[in-house]
Amino acid sequence: MDVRLVIKQRLEELGLEQRDLAAAARVTESYISQLLARKKAPPAVGRTGLYERMNVFLKLPEGRLSAIAAAQRREELKQKLADQPSALFKELRQLVIRKCKTEKQTAVRDIFEKQSFGELERLVTQKLLDVTKKIAKAELNNQAWLSAVAKWQGRSPEKMRAAILEFLDTDVFNISPDHCQTFLDPMIESWDINLKTLAMEIVLNRRLAPIEFIKFQFSEVRSDQSPEEEPGFRAFLHNPAMSSDITEPETHILKSLKFGNSRPNSLFYYRALQSLRDPLHFTEAISCPTNRLRNSSKADKQLQLDSRKNAIHRWAKHKPNPPKKK
Repeated sequence: MDVRLVIKQRLEELGLEQRDLAAAARVTESYISQLLARKKAPPAVGRTGLYERMNVFLKLPEGRLSAIAAAQRREELKQKLADQPSALFKELRQLVIRKCKTEKQTAVRDIFEKQSFGELERLVTQKLLDVTKKIAKAELNNQAWLSAVAKWQGRSPEKMRAAILEFLDTDVFNISPDHCQTFLDPMIESWDINLKTLAMEIVLNRRLAPIEFIKFQFSEVRSDQSPEEEPGFRAFLHNPAMSSDITEPETHILKSLKFGNSRPNSLFYYRALQSLRDPLHFTEAISCPTNRLRNSSKADKQLQLDSRKNAIHRWAKHKPNPPKKK
């Protein structure tokens, strides 16, 4: 089903005009006209509130236009990906190279020209496009920013809003010279890339962007390395009553524990630490995971038991009092 046909049919049923829909959606009548005439692709779902406003105005079931547009864009994307990839158009390549750091321009140009399918060219362009679109989307509802950019571009705020909506809907396959002139060129001051690690640094125009510098970096992470530290583990480490005497091997073991959807709290890690220190949980044939359990003599076991008692005493002393019953 085509989202354009649904909108046209609904306008006819309600006896409404395109200018009425444009006013309700807060875009220009020209934008709606080009959208319904297939001169513009349907915007992506979730990037703006366009479909929600149109859905309410046309009195359609909630989420109807968004669902149709999402299905239509998926089919169009499948067709694009089935085509043979190729290098980007000349004007865009010239802009990307011109914005590159001066000492890297020759090397980057050589790589662009040698790669038939433009792998590096597409990677760099996609990052520049992502950054620019993120700024445009964040400032779309900022009337002061919108008016300033519209005045700078010589357009009305309504036309500038329509241009941003169209730009947010574009991708590396459909970027046009107008997108380059209106958004990429003024917003991107320069960019640099490490050709070995592909780490990128992008400098933005401070007059149009809330930040000046963005860096993208690719780093290698071991398969056994947790990407984030559990909040419960941080709380456990910050509580002296629980973790004042924890050792480095014990910290490494507790930090390496992995979980599914459940998130452990600080008390879990405290009890896990006590389990690590309990010699009854380990056989003599297996070396213990911490320095405290390596020696299984009677005196050491007694010291470990005393340590557990002291830790439990500290925990009981600092634990919060239960609420009083009314």
